[in-house]
Amino acid sequence: MDPFGIKVIFITILVFIPLERLFAMHPQKVFRRNWANDLIFLFLNGVLIKLGLLAVIVAIIFAAAWIVPASFQATVGGLPYWVQLPAVIVLADLGFYWTHRMFHAVPWLWRFHSIHHSIEELDWLAAARVHPVDQILTKGASLIPLFALGFSEWAIGVYALLYQWQAVLIHSNVRLGFGPLRFVFASPEFHHWHHSNQREARDRNFAGQLSFLDALFGSLHLPRGQKPTTYGLDRPMPQRYVRQLLYPFIGERIFQSRSDAAALAETMRAPEEAPNRSPSLGHSSG
Repeated sequence: MDPFGIKVIFITILVFIPLERLFAMHPQKVFRRNWANDLIFLFLNGVLIKLGLLAVIVAIIFAAAWIVPASFQATVGGLPYWVQLPAVIVLADLGFYWTHRMFHAVPWLWRFHSIHHSIEELDWLAAARVHPVDQILTKGASLIPLFALGFSEWAIGVYALLYQWQAVLIHSNVRLGFGPLRFVFASPEFHHWHHSNQREARDRNFAGQLSFLDALFGSLHLPRGQKPTTYGLDRPMPQRYVRQLLYPFIGERIFQSRSDAAALAETMRAPEEAPNRSPSLGHSSG
């Protein structure tokens, strides 16, 4: 029993830290800015997300029992594994793509998703910084067709394993573009553009595993021979776990009041050197 996934985390560290040292996309320290904040996300969010997804899966199974004929589910579950696995990956990533795109397009959903985009230096640990509500809804949307249609536990389990490792890979600070296959599968190059705050990359590259979905739906940005240089939101977000967890519900009000008080005190001490503070957080580059 390993509720915090310590073994998986340890293996991930052994694999990705050496890769990021040998094939870095950007020169970056192992203990980069705000790594401790993301470490908290890594350990605490896992339990919350697992509980939330369990509730979603139970709801899907009960709803599907009323809507989808058992004979149809049995037929799908009996298909050869080489048929099931590609179908599972495509269906799941379609759900991920459109839910992810909604989190960028709908303002109240963006409040949750902006937590993930607040990171300014990407690496293997960056995948962990995600609000539990964001992750539960996005992953839940991916799982709906899989459990509803009756795919086998084997196919769903293999997909979950592939998703977990690819999520870490595409956020990692690794110079890996996949060559011609970059237009089929999501790579670090592909997803780094999604996190870029460069204007041409805004709201692009939504797919989690299959980059051709972005080509199909007109949201692909993958310029050859280029790489993003800056990441994050238009305006900085508080880099503390509790603050980021509460941000979607209370916004900047409590944080801004403290910031304004600090700015006022600083102005009173040295008016000519008072900082120019932005009034609110901006939208991410996508």
